[in-house]
Amino acid sequence: MKILFIHQNFPAQFLHLAGDLAQRGHQVVALCRNARAAPHGVALRPYQLLRPAMPEIHPLLAEQESQVRHAEACAAAAMQLQREGFAPDIVLAHPGWGEALFIKDVFPHAKLLLYCEYYYALEGQDVGFDPGLPPLSMPERWRLRLRNSTNLLSMELADAAIAPTRWQRDTYPAWARDKISVIHDGIDSERLRFNPQASLALPGLAAPFAPGDEVISFVARNLEPMRGFDVFMRALPDVLRRRPHAHAIVVGGDEVGYGYPAPGGRSWKEHMLAEVGARLDLSRVHFAGQLTPRAYLDLLSISRVHAYWSAPFVLSWSFLEAALSGVPVLASATAPVLEFAAALGVRCVPFFDAAAWADAIVLRCAGGAQPRQAPPPLPELVLENCLARQRQWLATALAT
Repeated sequence: MKILFIHQNFPAQFLHLAGDLAQRGHQVVALCRNARAAPHGVALRPYQLLRPAMPEIHPLLAEQESQVRHAEACAAAAMQLQREGFAPDIVLAHPGWGEALFIKDVFPHAKLLLYCEYYYALEGQDVGFDPGLPPLSMPERWRLRLRNSTNLLSMELADAAIAPTRWQRDTYPAWARDKISVIHDGIDSERLRFNPQASLALPGLAAPFAPGDEVISFVARNLEPMRGFDVFMRALPDVLRRRPHAHAIVVGGDEVGYGYPAPGGRSWKEHMLAEVGARLDLSRVHFAGQLTPRAYLDLLSISRVHAYWSAPFVLSWSFLEAALSGVPVLASATAPVLEFAAALGVRCVPFFDAAAWADAIVLRCAGGAQPRQAPPPLPELVLENCLARQRQWLATALAT
């Protein structure tokens, strides 16, 4: 079987599946814009946009113009593959950047399968979730409505689709859900095993952190309100006052990933330090930036309690990985989290209640360093199970 993956940041969600298919002898090719290390056996083909953004595009169509440029460039790269004799049986694409829009025109006989990560809504999900934000203006509503246009066009073209969680599938319109199978990417629990020799050295500290230290961990791709960074920072002064030997290790970048920018052109870290920094012992708050995979795993082994927030939005891998590693996890009582929280033994706390978060974190810290005990594996998250279900999904799509 010949499979073409398309994702501007490949391998991303396709890491395990692409590697598994290549290992099984299938011909696997991946189109991407931002070249990263690919799984062994996968032929990586980076593409480049063919033209710059139009300077005078209607502001409501800026995203659509970008998506068309990605679709055009991806189709051109696909045509080059075609000239080289590559004709995929299956194309598996993330539709979010428009890359899948023209692929059926290049490979009309291939099955087009989509990875459905999120469908935006004007209410009931991330938009309107934060009571401290004003309602969307009319142009903001129109822009958000248009944001789904590529999703809709791609779904109309798709032969089948996949979503990693039920909640993410259910963000899509009812007519589209019939096309979407719920199969998670899979969590490699072996790499999450507790490491009693874990060590995490941070700049400015005389000694590295190790298991047994009183460490509170917070991990996000970027430090922003969508992942509760502001609530975490508001809870920290009380936590550190009541736990005088505790340290907080905060992992994440300073970019705006999913939500809105901080006021005044500052990063959210700068904004929150301006708000609560005077009440913090900053010698015990460590902003680690982005960690290497090895350092991240060591942090999970070291942490005494891991705090995780998500607005009603895409669930982070880090939440599931932390819970499956056995570190005690506190998480926001929001729908994406609640889909897994009970089965993983995760205690949930109201998203915006900083005082309740402080109490819950202090209670976990006060319990001391406990022997690690990972929860029983969830069949729907076990990597081998997920890969087997994904392979069956591919076979079924190819046969229909």
